Amino acid sequence: MFAFIISRLLQAIPVLLVVGFISYAMFAFVGDPVSIMLGQDFTEAQRVQLVHQLGLDQPFFVQYAHYMWATLHGEFGISYRLARPVSDLILERLPATIELALTAAVLALLIGVPMGVYTGIRRNGVLARAFMIFSLVGVSLPTFLIGILLILVFAVVLGWLPSFGRGDVVHFSHWSTGFLTISGLRSLVLPAITLGMFQMTLIMRLVRSEMMEVLRSDYVKFARARGLSERVINFGHALKNTLVPVITIVGLQIGGLLGFSIVTETVFQWPGMGLLLVQSIGVADIPVMSAYLMLIALVFVGINLIVDLLYYAVDPRLRVDRRALTGAR
Repeated sequence: MFAFIISRLLQAIPVLLVVGFISYAMFAFVGDPVSIMLGQDFTEAQRVQLVHQLGLDQPFFVQYAHYMWATLHGEFGISYRLARPVSDLILERLPATIELALTAAVLALLIGVPMGVYTGIRRNGVLARAFMIFSLVGVSLPTFLIGILLILVFAVVLGWLPSFGRGDVVHFSHWSTGFLTISGLRSLVLPAITLGMFQMTLIMRLVRSEMMEVLRSDYVKFARARGLSERVINFGHALKNTLVPVITIVGLQIGGLLGFSIVTETVFQWPGMGLLLVQSIGVADIPVMSAYLMLIALVFVGINLIVDLLYYAVDPRLRVDRRALTGAR
C-alpha cells in the first residue's frame, strides 16, 4: 500500500510542474503587472524599482524557479486588484467554497444513489419513470438557469430562503463556517442544490445503468437460484459491484465542484474562490488566477489519489493482481 501511494505521488509531480509552468506563463506574459500596480501616474524610476522588486528583470526560467519555490511554501504573490497576499485571499475564500462543494456532493450522493438503485430495480414503475424525467431535466438545464429558477420560486415568490450571500458565519481562527448558524444553513440550501443538481442526476443515471447490468449477470442469477432474498441480492451483492465506476465519477465530480463552482457562486454572490476568480478575471489579476489553477490541480491530484485508494479497498481483484505480481517477481 505504501509503495502504491508513493508511485501515485511521483506521477503527480510532473502534472503539478506543467500546471505551474502554464500558470506562471500567464503570470509573466498576460497583462502588465507594473502598470496595474502603479496606476497611471508614475515615474520611470518607480517603474524600474517595482520591476526589480517583483523580479521581472530576471530571465524567464529563473523567475519560474522562484515562482515554484514560493508556491511550494504557499506564497502566490500579491493581488493586483486588492494589493494583498494571494495566500490570505485564498484562506479567506476557501472555507466558503469547500463548505458549498461538500454540501452539494453529500446531497448528490444521498439522493442520487438511492434514486439510481430504485430506478435500476423498479425500472418500469411510475415513480422510476418520474425520476428519469427529473434526471433528464437536471442534466439538460444549465447551472445558471437552475439557480435563477430556484431564486425565483423559493426566494422571490415564496420568500422562504435568501437569494444571495452566505449568511452569518462562525469563525475559528482562519476558518469560517455557516453550519453553526440558522442564517448560514438557510443561505446554503439554494446554492448547494444548484451546484449538486447535475452531479446528482449524473450519479443516479450511472447507478441505474450499472445496477441493471449487474442484475443481469450470472452470479446474480446463481444467487437467486440459491434462494437468497431480493434485498440481499440487490444491496448485498449488486450494489457493491456498482461502486467502482461510481467512485470514479464521484471523485472527479467533487473536484469539479471545488474547481468549477464559478457559475453558482456568481449567481448567488457566494463569497468563495469561484467569485474571487470572476472578479480577478475582470481586472486581469494574474496572481490570483495562477494560484487558482495551482490549487485546482492540487485538488484533482489529491482526489485521484483518494479514488485510487478506494479502488484498492473496494475491488479485491486489484489486491489479488498486485499480490500475484509481487509473487511472480
